[in-house]
Amino acid sequence: MDLNKNKIQSRSLFDLDGKPELGKALPIAFQHLLAMIVGNTLPAIVLTGQLANTPYALAPDEAVYLIQAGMFIAAIATFLQLYPVLKVGAKLPVIMGVSFAYIPVLTSIGVKYGLGAVFGAELVGGIVAFLVGMNIKRLYKYFPPIVSGTVVLTIGLSLYSVALNYMAGGNGNPKQGDMVYWIVAFLTLAVVLICNMYFKGIIKLAAILVGIVAGYIASVAFGIVDFSGISEAAMFTIPKIMPWKLEFPIDAVITMSVMFVVNSIQAVGDLSSTTAGGLKRTPTGDELEGGIKANGISSIIGSVIGGLPTATYSQNVGIVSLTKVVSRYTLGITAGLILIAAFIPKFGALMLSVPQAVIGGATVTVFAQITMSGMQLITSDEMSSRNVTITGLGIALGMGIVQLKPEALAQFPEWFRMVFTSSPVVLATLVVFVLNLILPKKTIAEEEAERRAMDNK
Repeated sequence: MDLNKNKIQSRSLFDLDGKPELGKALPIAFQHLLAMIVGNTLPAIVLTGQLANTPYALAPDEAVYLIQAGMFIAAIATFLQLYPVLKVGAKLPVIMGVSFAYIPVLTSIGVKYGLGAVFGAELVGGIVAFLVGMNIKRLYKYFPPIVSGTVVLTIGLSLYSVALNYMAGGNGNPKQGDMVYWIVAFLTLAVVLICNMYFKGIIKLAAILVGIVAGYIASVAFGIVDFSGISEAAMFTIPKIMPWKLEFPIDAVITMSVMFVVNSIQAVGDLSSTTAGGLKRTPTGDELEGGIKANGISSIIGSVIGGLPTATYSQNVGIVSLTKVVSRYTLGITAGLILIAAFIPKFGALMLSVPQAVIGGATVTVFAQITMSGMQLITSDEMSSRNVTITGLGIALGMGIVQLKPEALAQFPEWFRMVFTSSPVVLATLVVFVLNLILPKKTIAEEEAERRAMDNK
């Protein structure tokens, strides 16, 4: 009897080691694919757009390859998390992909030094992430919600100008600001909002994808889509070793390393949400360590083949929590589908043909969600005067310093300007981290007691 029960469980969608029938597993796998596919390709598209009209602008085939490499590394990273090698991997039902959180850092490094520096810094950042994974049990206490939430909030805020410039047609576009771009952008945004708020199931889940399709169709009707890249793209490609020569500018390395530390702490949240929502437990120390180490290794591999930094995908964590499907075999099918797409350059060329106005209309909602996620993290802790001060100063200094004119910082050392003005995330992270360590910890109740004591004197 017990043998039959184990046999049934081994075919279950709701068993971590279950291997369900393909007919049951495939719809869930496609759902995960739809949830991650846009997010996985957009960072490469945004970075390509930001590099346009700079000395480091990418050729069409290079831009396509950047997307393909991102698909490849997402598949490898996901397989590694599902099926660990030498204790590298969480052995949990998580989907990995190229992360939006890195966009401010990627663009600041790319515009200044080119992709060689981006991938050189990523290589070092991957090593840092691996080391964080090895020590996560000791480091996690230094990144409470007030710290990690402020960092995430700053990331979201820093991305708004990117989205709005895209909605206007994109930087470097001689026709930027033409009404056609705004029309297409707001149409895309409207479709995303309608799908997300008025629909359920797969339409709600794939709201951004549906919005991009609608915006793309409208763009074709307005005649602002260039199809030449699709016809010129090859049918098949394989990853290349060192497509860009690695460079290691010190400010780029420091900035990227800080982001990898922050991202590693955020991964703890995603892994914890996965186990809580899908398995009704907290993750073990070994699962956290393996998951973060796997992200470090996948980013190291990505730096060598031209794949941008990876992270756990919160939207896919949400699917696991909603459906309770934790079968690693099912998510492995998703990883297989991602891998297939990685070898088809016409897929990347199709994504690149989407006008920047459409990308802006779709991604502004993503960036808004990142911002609100940060706010939710912050407010999950009590908003004492101490915590309000930490959050407020971190955001004020981080967002403020990148808006200063060069002459305002001319008296500061070159290394300071290189590290702290490239992205608001770095300074914000440093400020909230240090303040959380040095400011006396007081609860709202303790602060109220101090005020009452003052009145009684």
